[in-house]
Amino acid sequence: MTASPRLERIVEITASELNERLGEALALYVTAMNYPPATVEQRAPMWLAHMMREEWRCVIALGEHDELVGVGYGYRGAAGQWWHEQVRRGLMQVSPPAVVDSWLTDYFELTELHVLPRAQGRGLGEELLRRLLEGVRSSCVLLSTPEGPSKAWKLYRRVGFEDVLRHYQFTGDPRPFAVLGRKLPV
Repeated sequence: MTASPRLERIVEITASELNERLGEALALYVTAMNYPPATVEQRAPMWLAHMMREEWRCVIALGEHDELVGVGYGYRGAAGQWWHEQVRRGLMQVSPPAVVDSWLTDYFELTELHVLPRAQGRGLGEELLRRLLEGVRSSCVLLSTPEGPSKAWKLYRRVGFEDVLRHYQFTGDPRPFAVLGRKLPV
């Protein structure tokens, strides 16, 4: 068993800085999500496109040897973006238009938040989440996460995320997801 990495610092980085470490960040993502290694090739173009979005921001956690042990990023969600349109479609099936608009008019999309498994369970995910959302100007934050008990679910509930949409299937993914949200600031 690999020893838990010692956390040295959490820092906010620019898109160009994440781009320099994209391979390492995507490897962390694949490990944390237990996805096949080929997922990196599929996700890299998406992460690069996300870096161009309005109010994109990213925080990373670095270990004692400057290795990535956690990463989180997001941006201002907007009509026309794939995730926004998927969530709108799902919400329109179960909620009145006023509720849909209350969530989807002014939100920050927490797109990715991952911690290496060997570094989990020590509050790092929560610290990354809080640092990422510090100073976000949107009125709320939204995210999607696979349904089922997980450390991520415990984190989101602990910091006050509520159900927005449950058991939703995004196009192209057979798993059920939950969309969770909360008002800002955290």
